[in-house]
Amino acid sequence: MMKNNYLRLFLILSILSIASCEWGRMWETPAVRPHEEPIMAVSGGAVPMDAAEAIYRAIPAEDLTSPVAMDDPQTVAAGSNLYGLYCIQCHGKYHDGYGTVGQSFQPLPGDLRRPKVQAESQGKMFKEISYGIPGGRQPDLASTIAIEDRWKIIAYVKSLGVR
Repeated sequence: MMKNNYLRLFLILSILSIASCEWGRMWETPAVRPHEEPIMAVSGGAVPMDAAEAIYRAIPAEDLTSPVAMDDPQTVAAGSNLYGLYCIQCHGKYHDGYGTVGQSFQPLPGDLRRPKVQAESQGKMFKEISYGIPGGRQPDLASTIAIEDRWKIIAYVKSLGVR
């Protein structure tokens, strides 16, 4: 008898607690409604660039040279740290394109130790890191990574050598 009373009390409390909950849907919440409207396209030139970035963008890749010593161990070490901040998510800790994010891409991000990548000029690598690869997945990182830091990343990638 006592067991039945506890069971009834438990059921009544369960029903009341469930009935008092609001079972709203995500699309019914006010936080999501503004995102249902189309996002406006940003017009060209809306993002300010400093003069140095504009100069780097205008110079052909084959004419670009690094302002940092590419074979300096401190530059390479700094480039390794920067690679860990900006590149490892896609290119992976083994530089093979199997990063946490990169694994979801098809095709995978490039293996940075391939002969083709290692043979690229520093200027071409700078342009690809800075402004992306046309038709590729490399994001435009000019507004994310400082100019000198991009050169340090290139010094690190070049120091890896061919796989």
